[in-house]
Amino acid sequence: MSNNLLVLQSDFGLVDGAVAAMVGVALQEEPSLKIHNLTHEITPYNIFEASYRLFQTVEYWPAGTTFVSVVDPGVGSKRKSVVALTESDQFIVTPDNGTLSYIKKHVGIKAIREISEVKNRRENTEYSYTFHGRDVYAYTGAKLASGHISFEEVGPALPIDAILELPVVETSFVDGAVCGAIDILDVRFGSLWTSITREDFYVLNPDYGDRFEVTIYNNDMLVYQNQVTYGKSFADVRIGQPILYINSLYRVGLAINQGSFAKAYNVGVGSNWSIEIKKI
Repeated sequence: MSNNLLVLQSDFGLVDGAVAAMVGVALQEEPSLKIHNLTHEITPYNIFEASYRLFQTVEYWPAGTTFVSVVDPGVGSKRKSVVALTESDQFIVTPDNGTLSYIKKHVGIKAIREISEVKNRRENTEYSYTFHGRDVYAYTGAKLASGHISFEEVGPALPIDAILELPVVETSFVDGAVCGAIDILDVRFGSLWTSITREDFYVLNPDYGDRFEVTIYNNDMLVYQNQVTYGKSFADVRIGQPILYINSLYRVGLAINQGSFAKAYNVGVGSNWSIEIKKI
């Protein structure tokens, strides 16, 4: 089932040798592996972001691909190390710390196994507790991707319902408005990606060119309120103007044409950042 493809994600950045060490460990296990990077620029310690970026990416890779995601603020603690087999027959090697939340909800998980750190850990690393990305995850990921071990040989099966999941904000409808959270940024361009799906937004019967009142709160503090046009793409409004649109994941996005909405209005992400959209 494995296809020799290994995709790495972390919050390590590329300023030192951490990622290169993971790649080296994988290539020591199997020099013919094709290793790719999802991203290593996850905001440090941000498990939700790691979960979202996996969800954003995995469906574009072939069945049999192995993903290693290491955003692990609890490294060295009692949190489990696991491999998930997704409904689309891909492996995700990661700490059980919430990273699998979006995959479980939106892709589906068939089975989970706990990594046996006695068998599936690099030799002579048992006294190092702070670089499991290199010693456990890259190593196990490489063994799986190369077919040197089977999924069953990873370690004992765990109940899928037992994995740690991050709380999610459910979409709601209040007084003719659809309400959700600002999940994440389209980082480079500063657009906001919300938790509101296309289907839920379409309860408001939008047409391209319609205007909506958009309100953003940080907890209970009003951060932004304005009338915004709903468009098909950014060019549907003048440069510098805001636009509502459906993003590549079929969720409502909020952007400024050729500008950064996040920087312009100092908007952050997470469950404490709520957004309401109401037809005018």
